[in-house]
Amino acid sequence: MSEDAPRPPLFTPAFFTMCGFSFTVFLSAFLLLPTAPLHILSLGGSSLAAGSFLGLLTYASAFTAPLTGALADRLGRRRTLVTCSLVLAVFAGGYAVAGTPRTMLVLALAQGLFWSGLLSASAAYITGVIPESRRAEGIGYWGLSTMLAIAVAPNIGLWLYAQGWRWLCAIAGALNLLMAGIAWVLVEQPRSATSDRFFTRRLLEWRVLLASVTLFLYSFGYGGVTSFVALYAKTSGVSPPGLYFTALSIAVLLTRPFCVPLADRFGHRRVLLPCFVLMSAGLGVLALGGTRTTLVASAVVFGGGFGTAYPVFAAYVTRRVEPLRRGAAFGAILAAFDTGIGTGSISAGWIIGHSGFRAAYATAAGLAALALPYFLYIDRKLLDRQRAPDSLRRARRGGERECARGGADDRHPPVLLE
Repeated sequence: MSEDAPRPPLFTPAFFTMCGFSFTVFLSAFLLLPTAPLHILSLGGSSLAAGSFLGLLTYASAFTAPLTGALADRLGRRRTLVTCSLVLAVFAGGYAVAGTPRTMLVLALAQGLFWSGLLSASAAYITGVIPESRRAEGIGYWGLSTMLAIAVAPNIGLWLYAQGWRWLCAIAGALNLLMAGIAWVLVEQPRSATSDRFFTRRLLEWRVLLASVTLFLYSFGYGGVTSFVALYAKTSGVSPPGLYFTALSIAVLLTRPFCVPLADRFGHRRVLLPCFVLMSAGLGVLALGGTRTTLVASAVVFGGGFGTAYPVFAAYVTRRVEPLRRGAAFGAILAAFDTGIGTGSISAGWIIGHSGFRAAYATAAGLAALALPYFLYIDRKLLDRQRAPDSLRRARRGGERECARGGADDRHPPVLLE
């Protein structure tokens, strides 16, 4: 596309509908995620059990994401979104009546299966409505809807928790039903062939999975933040306890609109590499102490890298994936990302119980520092050698169909080297 050519439209009705859907998804989720560990502690559970709530949910999500992502490609992404939303409403009711830490953890483990389907299908769907030449920008703006939800949901959740756990679960369940309603009005996208065998060696996007270990290394720290930073703030006497989430979300909202579009213009790697440095540094600041100053400084530095890294990484990797295989690709991305969150949450609970908060976040900072050298290695050994996907050889068949349905333009081969 020449510089004088008009840019393909990004802000379409389908795009805004998906933004509303994702906002509702994360509003519901972040009512529960910061408060469920507190509820487990109130039921007599240990700090390890509290950290295991998010850990088990994300482990279940991670291990099933490649399967549920591929299923969404085959069964239909819209259908997957509706079904998973309705099932999550049932789980919200289950949490309301759960009376023991063990019951909470069993429900979290089961919920992870449907959570992975929801995230894989929604990510695959949004790439079908974003033009190829604006993919990083589109994913970045779409992700702002989730960060806006994260900015407000924890404080709302903590307030609802003070009113009563069942009130919180009821609101979360109502939001899940609203999610199903929003997904219902979406137009179904093209599906992958249903006549082919499902369980083959092509079920998983192995190259995407290996590249996504990068996400595991820095999402480890995010798992510890999500489960314990509110408790860290309360233990340190900082109020409100949701301060870190608010500062983190504001940092993302202010930096993502400016940083992510640069990746489409100047190269994904040039934007992505500094993000790894910022995330490690932000977690390192959190390890210095739990004062108001360090919490806010950590949230700003970590958020500046975290908010930009995921959409740029996703856009960079999915350019090498067939349009009808993006559910499987995002399943692989989600598998690595959620494994990192789950491991970080469980490990942070154990480390905090034995050595304290500062040791937990120092460990997370060290792992995040490894993301940069790993990405450089895997990018040179794997991604740069990967050729255009099979879809590019039949783009005028599948790509044009997707473009007609969802607005994406996959008819032109991507530039594989930046």
